Amino acid sequence: MSDNILIEQKFLKAYDEYSDAIFRHCYFRVSDREKAKDLTQDTFTKTWEYVLKNGEVTDLRAFLYKVANNLIIDTYRKKKEDSLDDMMENSSFDIGEDETEQLFNSITVNQIQGLFAKLDDIYKDAIVMRYIDDASPKEIARALNVSENVVSVRIYRGLKKLRELLKHDE
Repeated sequence: MSDNILIEQKFLKAYDEYSDAIFRHCYFRVSDREKAKDLTQDTFTKTWEYVLKNGEVTDLRAFLYKVANNLIIDTYRKKKEDSLDDMMENSSFDIGEDETEQLFNSITVNQIQGLFAKLDDIYKDAIVMRYIDDASPKEIARALNVSENVVSVRIYRGLKKLRELLKHDE
């Protein structure tokens, strides 16, 4: 097989393996299912264009998260703030439960999103990648271009800040 076919097969395998995680990462950051789908698609499109132009990427998972984070930042630059109504409208999950449980889940999601909105991005990124995306500190460090120690400190400080915010929210 030619190198291009092997690269394409590896990329398709990576898409199958990481697309759901990248979607969750984007959704958690933008709170809009359609926008998260677009960001996920754009992440893989830009990564594919990079691979075609520059060759294979050594750590594709970290690279995908880096591209996704950059696209999310671009999104926030274009649209500084969503209205509270938009956020409430887009935060429900279709999980097939009765209305009471859906309401409870929406409130929980809204509370979590509200707390996360108060966190600095450096803490938010580290916590989301660690606990939502299940990335190791080493993978997070590669994706964010920082040391593993910096990642650990950001996670610790971010969780500490979340606990403080939760106490004040109650």
